[in-house]
Amino acid sequence: MSEEQPTITTPPAPEAAAAPTATTTPTQETNAQAQAQKTESQAPETSKTPLPDEPIVSLQELWATAEAHEHPEIWGVTLADPSTHIPSQIVLQKYLNANDGDVAKARDQLTKTLDWRKKTQPLQLIKQTFSKEKFGGLGYVTVHVADKKEGGEEEAAREIFTWNVYGNVKSIDVTFGNLEEFINWRVALMELAVQELALSTATVPISADPDADHYKMFQVHDYKGVSFLRQAPQVKAASTETIRVFATAYPELLKEKFFVNVPAVMGFMYGFMKLFVAARTIKKFHPMSNGANLAKEEFGGSQVALRDMLPPEYGGKGADLKTQGTEPAVE
Repeated sequence: MSEEQPTITTPPAPEAAAAPTATTTPTQETNAQAQAQKTESQAPETSKTPLPDEPIVSLQELWATAEAHEHPEIWGVTLADPSTHIPSQIVLQKYLNANDGDVAKARDQLTKTLDWRKKTQPLQLIKQTFSKEKFGGLGYVTVHVADKKEGGEEEAAREIFTWNVYGNVKSIDVTFGNLEEFINWRVALMELAVQELALSTATVPISADPDADHYKMFQVHDYKGVSFLRQAPQVKAASTETIRVFATAYPELLKEKFFVNVPAVMGFMYGFMKLFVAARTIKKFHPMSNGANLAKEEFGGSQVALRDMLPPEYGGKGADLKTQGTEPAVE
C-alpha cells in the first residue's frame, strides 16, 4: 500500500479498524500512475522473457538492492533478476508503481520491507496457531473463480477477498491487549490472501500502469455492532501499528475496499469527500450502511459472478462466510 499520498479523515481503515468502540483515522492507500518509458533496443537471441514497456533500468536498480539484502523473499517470491523472472518483475514493479516511479523512494520502501520480513518472518506466521478466544472469527480469506468456458484456453478469472469482521470482537483487552500478537495475526491473514494471488508462479508481467495490474485483491470491513463513539487506547495502538506495517510492506495489492454496516452518517461523509478528493484516490473506498447490499456492487467489472458466490449475509447466494472462508489457524 503506497503511503506517499495525503491522508484523509475517514471511518476506521481496513487495516486500522479493529474493535467495537473504535474510530480511526487511516492513512489511505492510493495507486499513483507512473510514467512508462520505452527502452529502445533490438531483441537479442536470448531466452529472456519480454516485458511490457517500463523503466528496465529502474527495475534493475531495485533488483541490485534486493540482491544485496540478507532476506531474499517478498510475498512468497524468491527475488531474482526481473528481466528473466516474471514473479520478481511483478513484485519490484509494484514498488515502483507505489512510488510514482521514483526509484529512490521505491528502493527505500523495498529495503524497509526486506528488513521487516527478515525480522518478522511472515511465511512462518501462516503456520502459527493463534488464540481462538482472541482472534477466532475476526478475519477470513475467500477465493471466487469464474466458470471456465468449454474449450477455453485462458485461465479462469478469480477474485480474492479478505474479510475483517470487527463486530465479532468480544473484548478489546483480550484481542488488542498484546499488540505484537495482534499484528502477527493480522499479518498472517494478509499473507494467506497474498498466497492466493499465486505471485510465485505468475507468468504475465505488469506494466507501470497500476490500473492494468491484476494481481490485487478486494477487502471488506464489517462494522456491524461496532460503536464509532470512542476509541480505546489499545485499539488506537493496534490501528497505528497496523497502518505503519501495511503501508510499508504491502504496496499495490488492493483493488477496492468496502466498509459495510457503517452508520449512515459515515456514508454521507464519504459522499461529501467525493466532491473534493481526486476520483482516483477515493474510488477504491465504498461505504454502505447495509452490508446486504455488498453483492450489488460492480467490483470493477469483475468477470466472476460474485453475486452468486458471496456470503448471504452480504447479499450473495454462496455459503456463509465461516463456511467458505479460510482464517489463520486458531485453537
